[in-house]
Amino acid sequence: MDEVKVVVAHSERATLRVGDVFLKVDADQARIDAEVEAMALVPVPTPEVLWRRPPVLAIAAVPGTALGRLGEPSTASPAAWAAAGAAVRKLHDAPLPPRPGRAGRDLDELAADLDGECERLVADGVLPADLVTRNRQVAEAAFRPWPPAFTHGDLQIAHVFVDGDEVTGIIDWSEAGQGDALYDLATLTLGHEEHLGDVIAGYGTDVDLDVIRAWWSLRSLLAVRWLAEHGFDPSAPGCEVDVLRSRL
Repeated sequence: MDEVKVVVAHSERATLRVGDVFLKVDADQARIDAEVEAMALVPVPTPEVLWRRPPVLAIAAVPGTALGRLGEPSTASPAAWAAAGAAVRKLHDAPLPPRPGRAGRDLDELAADLDGECERLVADGVLPADLVTRNRQVAEAAFRPWPPAFTHGDLQIAHVFVDGDEVTGIIDWSEAGQGDALYDLATLTLGHEEHLGDVIAGYGTDVDLDVIRAWWSLRSLLAVRWLAEHGFDPSAPGCEVDVLRSRL
């Protein structure tokens, strides 16, 4: 019998692996709907959907290994990172999906959430005030008009699989939809700034680096408390708190 491995589990959702099958359990049916819909539309490799029985989605494992992990050095080659950039560009050039995604949140709402989160981080003593203030200043560059693109919305490096220098699959599409393309590029390179040049080379066009850095700060500020409350450690070497410190 195949061993059941818990890939991730918290109060919102859980993912289990049984052999070459991943079982995603999500109480929010809209996220499962968005994931299946996005995988049917995107022009990049995705997992095969095996079956769906709400609240469970079964998908096949994709070949290859993850591009890397946050907080760990990536063993993938520069060419593999460039291939990831090229795949993201293909995604962003695809026809727009019908719904907004995580990368397409209303900017006024996002700014209000960020300001509230910054206040709580300081008031609760989670992070030093100077660290929060500086990163809130950096994050300001993200609040500008952007042309909508087909975005993944949670493009962590652990969600991009490669075999050698080829992208073999991109997983976890529940946050996909219309959004800011630079949000995806920032998420992919969060904590791996040394590979940003490789990703942009593969992406094939100039991007505003200040906006990339802004999304690093913004995403990290919003994530720190949530991660700690759900059993993750944002203070681990190379993770979100180190990303914030790198802006000082």
